[in-house]
Amino acid sequence: MQKWIMGGLFFVACTLAIALMFTLPGKEQVALDEKPTMPEVTLDAGAAEATVKASCISCHGDQLQGGAGPALNQVGGHMDAEAIFNVVTKGRKGMPSFKGQLEPEEIANIALYLAEKK
Repeated sequence: MQKWIMGGLFFVACTLAIALMFTLPGKEQVALDEKPTMPEVTLDAGAAEATVKASCISCHGDQLQGGAGPALNQVGGHMDAEAIFNVVTKGRKGMPSFKGQLEPEEIANIALYLAEKK
């Protein structure tokens, strides 16, 4: 009797493993999910500056000189717009994600704005 139970459990476990192999996302899909795609936008410096003042100065300072967060007044010298977009979208270290708080187009505009600061 125990052989039948163990055989049945083994069959169920193998069936579940095969089902998961075909339904779970692969490495490529996980990599795409981890790296958000920056939408195409035209830089609107005024809107970007207003969004930065509303969302960023509490941690990065009113002149982006740094504070609780790092200085951003020369961030374009070592990060491109795509990298800045990823950080703002996903967050990093102590910085929260702004994915739910700002639209992707707003984040892209901020990224273009900050990428010009060299």
